[in-house]
Order: sequence, then structure tokens, then C-alpha cells
Amino acid sequence: MRQIETKAMATSASKGQKTAFVTGASSGIGKAAALALSRAGYRVIGTSRKAAPGEIRDGIRMIACDVTSDASVSAAVALAHAELGRIDLLVNNAGYAISGAAEESSIEQVGALFDTNYLGVVRVTNEVLPIMRRQGHGRILNIGSVVGLIPGPFGAHYAASKHAIEGYSESLDHEVRSFGIRVAVIEPWATKTSIEINSPQGDRPVAAYSQTFARYQSAFAAAMASGDTADDVAATIVAAAEARKPRLRYPSGKEARQTAFARRFLPRALFDRILRKQFNIA
Repeated sequence: MRQIETKAMATSASKGQKTAFVTGASSGIGKAAALALSRAGYRVIGTSRKAAPGEIRDGIRMIACDVTSDASVSAAVALAHAELGRIDLLVNNAGYAISGAAEESSIEQVGALFDTNYLGVVRVTNEVLPIMRRQGHGRILNIGSVVGLIPGPFGAHYAASKHAIEGYSESLDHEVRSFGIRVAVIEPWATKTSIEINSPQGDRPVAAYSQTFARYQSAFAAAMASGDTADDVAATIVAAAEARKPRLRYPSGKEARQTAFARRFLPRALFDRILRKQFNIA
């Protein structure tokens, strides 16, 4: 029965239906993206670390994938390719944040974050690229953040991982264009997902930061209250996936566009004063 289902899915893809592989699709932006792509006509496979064999969640085929494991990524991509027949679109979404001052995180904690947020993207992309090269086309969308462009006080390591995604994506895009593959970064600002609730704090607290951090948390909570939804970001992902002439960067939402513009054109000292005032750390 399983072989018949897999063959049917691959046959459908071979008849022209677009296909997408979305990591971290169990909740938040990843789930919203998988659903939006499905509505846009894609056959979608999503991943989560704890997906059960044969799981269908909200109409999306889910497979298990731990992006920190070479073996898990290799197996997940191979299974997705077998079921889809090809992979037209990769959305690298899996990731998490650490909350607190940079000094408050141990090297081990920072290493674990980068293993997911940056190396996880590299692992999945390295498995998908040979498939896309053989196809002669493909698009890779990496979920970055506005804090990949600007400072991220009390989220320095998350910001650093997203800065890494910016540099990796821009460099990779130049390398793979000749194969018909394009790479872009989606840059949300404050988005109403569970990432902040589920974010661990630094594993070696430093009391000296506590008052400033408390003020920052209050200001950030206010920004989140008026932030975009995961569905808003998913709409940006679909637009980037469908663009005939893709851009490298897609700020998602009005605040993200304004912030990216300000970072580019305002004098550094003025931008810093505005940021510190916005987050109540001046």
C-alpha cells in the first residue's frame, strides 16, 4: 500500500504539479508556509523532529527530520524526493532563538543554536542541491530575520545566526544560478509565533543585565503584540517562490521593509539611537 501511495505521488509530480519541501513545518511560520504553498498548488512535504511514519497533519504530509543530524537529513530528503518525484522548492525554516545577554550563553549553548539555525540550513541545502542540479531548476528560500540585517540586543546569538544565513544565501545564489537555481532570504520582523515563548534563556545568568533585559522584554512584547502573523510571512514566502525574477531579499511586512530601508540609508549613529529608544535600553 505504501509503495502504491509513493508511486502515485511521484507520478502526480511528474505531470507538472509543483513540489515543495519545508523544514520545521509543525508550527509557526513553517506550518503556515506549508499550508499556503499547498493552497497555491504545490504538493508539499513538511518536516518535524517528531513526525510519525505516514503522518498527515492538516492535510500536509509530514516526515521526521532532525536538521542537526546528517543521517536524518539525508534520509528525509531522499524520502521526500522519492515521494514527490522532484523538489522544485526548498524552504529552510527550522530554527529557534536564545533570549538574554550574549555573555549569558555558554559556548555549548551557542554551538547548539548554530547547529540548528545555520548548519541545519547547510545540511538540508547540501542534500537538495544535487537533485535541483539534475532537474536544471530549483528555488531555495531561507527564513532569515530583520535581525540578520540589524543589531539584535538580548538576542545576539540568534541575530548572529541570521547574519550568517544572509551571507551564506547571497554567496550561494551566485554559485548556483548557472544551474537554474536561485536562492533568497525571507526577512520577517516581529511575528506572532511561539518562538519567543519556547526560546531558552542564557544558561549562565549574569545579574548585571537583569534590569536592562527586563526593560527590553517589555518593549519587545509591545512590538510582538502589533506584529505580523505567520500567515503574513507565509504570503511573502509564496510570493518569493512564484516570482519570475526573484530578488535576493524579501522583507516581510511593513515594519520589516521600513527597518531594512532605515538600516540602509540612515546614518549609523542615528539608527542606533532609534533602536535603543525603541527597545528601551537607551
